[in-house]
Parts: sequence; C-alpha cells; structure tokens
Amino acid sequence: MGFISNLYKAPEVNPLNNKALSIPILNPVNKYGRTFHLAWFGFFVAFLSWFAFAPLLTVTLKTDLNLTQAEIQNSNILGLTSTLVVRVFIGPICDRFGPRKALAGCLLAGAIPTAMAGLVTNAQGLIAIRFFIGILGGSFVPCQVWVTGWYDKSVVGRANALAGGWGNSGGGVTYFVMPAVFEALVRDGYTAHKAWRIAFAVCPFVIIVATAIMIITLGQDTPTGKWSERFNTVAPVDGHKPNVGTVVDVPSDASYDMTHFGASSSTGANSGTATPTKEGKHAGIVTPPKAELAPTEELAREEVIVKPTLSSTLRTIASMHTMLTALCYFTTFGAETTIEGNLGSFYKAAAPSWSQSMAGNWAAMFMLLNIVTRPCGGYIADVLYRVSRHDPAVKKYFMATLGLLEGAFLLWIGLQRSMSISTLIGAHAAAAVFLEAANGANYALVPHIHPSHNGVVSGITGAMGNFGGVMFSLILRYRTHVVNGAVATDYHTGYWIIAILVLIINACAFFVPLNSGERRLEEEAYKQNGYHDQISKV
Repeated sequence: MGFISNLYKAPEVNPLNNKALSIPILNPVNKYGRTFHLAWFGFFVAFLSWFAFAPLLTVTLKTDLNLTQAEIQNSNILGLTSTLVVRVFIGPICDRFGPRKALAGCLLAGAIPTAMAGLVTNAQGLIAIRFFIGILGGSFVPCQVWVTGWYDKSVVGRANALAGGWGNSGGGVTYFVMPAVFEALVRDGYTAHKAWRIAFAVCPFVIIVATAIMIITLGQDTPTGKWSERFNTVAPVDGHKPNVGTVVDVPSDASYDMTHFGASSSTGANSGTATPTKEGKHAGIVTPPKAELAPTEELAREEVIVKPTLSSTLRTIASMHTMLTALCYFTTFGAETTIEGNLGSFYKAAAPSWSQSMAGNWAAMFMLLNIVTRPCGGYIADVLYRVSRHDPAVKKYFMATLGLLEGAFLLWIGLQRSMSISTLIGAHAAAAVFLEAANGANYALVPHIHPSHNGVVSGITGAMGNFGGVMFSLILRYRTHVVNGAVATDYHTGYWIIAILVLIINACAFFVPLNSGERRLEEEAYKQNGYHDQISKV
C-alpha cells in the first residue's frame, strides 16, 4: 500500500534540500507532481515536430520533394546537429536562468520553424527547416535539470528516467500520429502535396505553443519558489533559517575538498534530528548544533546549482567524470536517434511489400518501448544505489553493462544479413531494451557529477548523445550498396561499425574511477540528522 499511496499523496520531503522522496505521478495538483508532468510533457511534445518528418520521408516527402537517399540522410544529420549545438548552450542557460524558463523558451523557439514547415518545396528547404526544428531536441536538457532540482538523489534516477522515457516516447507517438493525420487528410480529398503541409500546422505547432504557455503559467522554478530563491535549501524553523542556508551561496568557480568527510563524526544527546516532512510542513525539524553541521552544510552546498562562469563551465566540461556520462550517452542515445531516424526505411528495405505506414508503425514500437525501458533503467540504478549504501559507482557499472549488451545486439544485426523481418524486429526490440535502459541509468548518474553545475553536465551529456547520432548517421550516410540497380543504404555494415564503437567505449567506462567522497558525505549527513533509516526505506 505504501507504493500505491506514494503515487497520489503529497510526497515526503528531505529537509536537507526540500526535494521529494517519492514521485506523486497521480497528483498533478501537488507542486512536485505538477513539475514532473510539465517537465516530461514539454519534452514529449517536442517530438511532434522534431521527429515529424521521419515517418513521411520514406514515400510521401521523397516523392513530393523529389529527394534522393543522400538528401534524406543529410536532413537527418542536420536536424541532429542543431540539437547538439542547442544542448551545449542550454545547459549553462538552465544554471543561469532556471530550467523552467529554458524549457518554455526552447519550445517557443522551435515552434516558429514548425509553423513554416509547409513552405518547403525542395531538398534544400527541407534540410534548412529540419536544422531549425532541431532546436526542439534541446528541450531534453531542461526537462532533466528541472526534475533533478525537485527530487532527492534516492529517487532522482527513476524520476529522471520516467521523465526522459515518457518524453522520448513522443517519437513513437509521432510515428503513429503524423501518418494517421496525413492519411485522414488524403481521405478527405486533399492531395498528398497539401496534406502533409496541413498536418504540420494542425498537429505539432498548436500543441507545442500551448504546452509552453502551460509551463510558464503553471510551473514553478524550485521547491522554494523562484530561481533566485534556490539557495534556500532548508525551510525556516521557528522563525529563523538554519545555518545551511547561509553557506550555499558560494562562488561558482569554487572547489571543495570532500575527502575529510570520510571519518565518522560523533553524535550525542545534543545532536539534532530531521525527519521527512509533508510539502509545506516543517514541524519537527530540529537544527543540529553548528559544530555538527559540516557534512549537512557541505551536502546542501554541493547540491545547489550556482551561477556558471566561463572558467567553471569549461572545467566542468573537461572533467573526466563529465566525459564518463557524456561518452556513454554518445553510444546509447546516439544509437537510438540514428536508429529512430532510419528504422522505417530499414524495415521497408527488408520487407519491400510493406506500405509506408506499416513500416512506420513497427518502427514506432522501438521508440514506444521508452515508456517502460528507460524508467526501468533509472529505477534499477536507484535500487542498486540504495543497496550499496549510496555508492554512485554502482550506477556507473550498471550503465556500462547495459551499453555492452546494446553493442552485442547491434553487432548481431550488423553481421546477420539474412534476417527475416520478424527476427529483425525482435533484434531491434532487444537492442532497444538495453540502450534505452542505459539512457535512464546514465541520467540517474548525472546528478552525482558536479551537482552544483548540473545544467552544464546535463547539457554536455545530452549534446554528446546527439553528437553520437550525427556520427552514427554519417556512418550510414556513406555505407551504401547497389540494390536492383539503385544506390541504397547498407544498414547492416553501418550497424556493425556502430556496434564496435559502442562496445569499446562502454568497456572503457568500467575503468573510470568515481570519487567516494560524496558517498561518505551523504552517510555522515544522514546519520548526523537521524535520517539515514528513512532514506534507506525509500
């Protein structure tokens, strides 16, 4: 019953940081539940335009715009390239102005080229419009940063994975919706030339703008209110603020040596206690004596996002730990976006008798698995984190293992040219399970990497995912062969080349060390506040 009730009741809150200890999925009225739903839905609707071209490219757009296969691949690559650029810059924007404003701004900016999609008349126009629509792909970063700011590390893996997985499922929904809207318009008497243009104006544009307005009007920056108030990590007690709130507003380029928190601090009769509280209720929180606040202060300090400077941003980007999550995401999300952009065409080539809609519907299943697989990756990562007594390294090992399994299935697809269409679909489904779960596990680890610059880490990690998509799409772009006298993409060769890169990078991830200072810091803070047992049960 506890699990069920957590889905709709106001969540208990960690008094150290005001972040929720459960995800009230069935309670959109509660501010924690409302933020969660606005975040994932904002990312979800971006796909309605970002991926809207893909299911219609195989036949409709290729015929109407007289496209070659190379031009189709070029439009896929340029769409991912713009998303890469946006994700690099939107991370620091999240840290500076807050993820809520960044998410709404990203949607509104992407809505403009969406409204202009119907004006495309040739390949050059398609490539240009897909480049600017790619802005919408940047919405993933503020989605994850926003959720991270509202959910405690004990549940942030599943929260980020749910938001990312449900958001990513927008790609699958788009594969169903756009052909359905197009075909409905054709049945109503419109020509194919007009029908696909009307579909863009009717479906993506209106929904994206409406969602951005909801985020602006109904959303809240942080659990404590405005983005400028994010430093108030602990609510006032008895009319005054605990010492934690006075130490977290630090220079953004400051660095901290956490190794001295390895030794246990003594707790005695004078130790304060802090118990989980309902939203807005802080009765029962007792501030520990100042002498015993060091681990708690440091934990709160490290979790609060600070205003980024150029030097701190560059140091964060160049960090080995940032590259750990970024390169692993390069292999998993990079492979996912490449497959999603080409899978309908791959299935059509493997089953020439299939219609465009049939190939698109089966390709959509790959993306719709995100509803389950990505959340599972984040959830299992959280469980392993809790069982290991807050050791983030277990999330790393889990993430890398999933990446290796992804690579194994992609290698199988690449080496087996004689697969039947049913086997090909099954192999892609198996690969999807592991690569999508790895995406969830990755963003379960991201909040542990330079948490005071979470936007920068999230942005670079997300951008590297798109960079992987660009690189892998280029591999498919230049791996061609002749089929029935026509030049076609050699998907199998492209897949085994991608698989080798995936296997190498994820194998190397096992050897990247993670500082255990954070683990010791959390243990001390929780023990000192009588809070460890509650966290362990979440």
